[in-house]
Order: sequence, then structure tokens, then C-alpha cells
Amino acid sequence: MKKSVEQISLAAKNYAEALIEIGQENLISFDKLSSELRDINDTLNSSPELRNVLANPSFTDEVKADVLESIFKDNVDSHLINFLKILISKKRIMEFGEIYLDFNNKLNDIRNIQPVEVVSAVELDEDTKNRIVQKLNARLGKTVQPEWDVDEDIIAGITVKINDDVIDMSLKNRIDKLSKSLMLK
Repeated sequence: MKKSVEQISLAAKNYAEALIEIGQENLISFDKLSSELRDINDTLNSSPELRNVLANPSFTDEVKADVLESIFKDNVDSHLINFLKILISKKRIMEFGEIYLDFNNKLNDIRNIQPVEVVSAVELDEDTKNRIVQKLNARLGKTVQPEWDVDEDIIAGITVKINDDVIDMSLKNRIDKLSKSLMLK
């Protein structure tokens, strides 16, 4: 389950802001920063063994830093290696996922991008997808970055999730509302 912005710790938000500053100071381009952070996040999420080492207090910070450096030294900018070492020394490495999530939220704000989840009852053709994106772009005043999904349970129509808001234009929702109103009478 994805965390909402409100569920991200203040410390994670501060570290994400530090990453944004690295990009704004052109120490690393935002594209490279985003790509390398995604690689780090994917590696941490795909390796329970690595997470266990990083979370284990019996390993010293130096050992943890050496492990991460050996994994990422050829694929990640030295600024990010140093950032990971700081997270280790401050006992915040296990919050990397939250930091990465908040970094992406902040970067999307800078780039005026709005991620949305669009769920339909059937697979949509490209023309329909383009019309939906154009309408959302106009409504939100941002460049929409859609994530498409199919859920046959909504029967027909679509639902659009924007952050924590849901626009439900599904037939299932209409049937549920009609059913509730009939029960109240």
C-alpha cells in the first residue's frame, strides 16, 4: 500500500528536501538523481538480506556503509553514496523508501506533474486514454502522468485517483448509490 504524503515522517521529508537541493545546485541532474534513487530503492526493496543487514544493530555503521558502497559504487553518483552513509550514521537508512517517495512528490511539484491512477472496467484504446489525459491536464492545470489499470468489478466507466481524492464515474458506484437511496425510502 502506498503511503500518503501525511504518513511520511518529517525526517524523511527533510532528507528528501536535501536531495532536491542537490538537483537544484546542479550537483546531479534531476533525471540522473531520480534514476539512481529508483535503482537504490529497487535494490533495497528486492533484497530482504540487505535490509536485514542494514537494520541489524550488531553490524557497525562502517560495515553497513561499506556494504552499500560496494553495491552501488559503480552505478551511483558519489553524492548519493555519501547521502546513504549519512542515512546510516543518523540511523535513518530504513526510511529510504519514504525519502524516495517524498523526493518524487517534490520533483513532480517542481516539474508540474500530477500522477493519477485511472481504473477502467475494460482495457482502454489509445484514443480514449489520450482524451482522458487531455481532460485531466486541463482540469488540473498540470501534466498528468497516468497509471492505467483494469478492474472488471466496476462494471463500466472509470475511476480516477488523484493523491487521496477519488473521482468515481463507474457504473458500480452509481448502482451502489441508487441502492442506498432506495433503502432509505
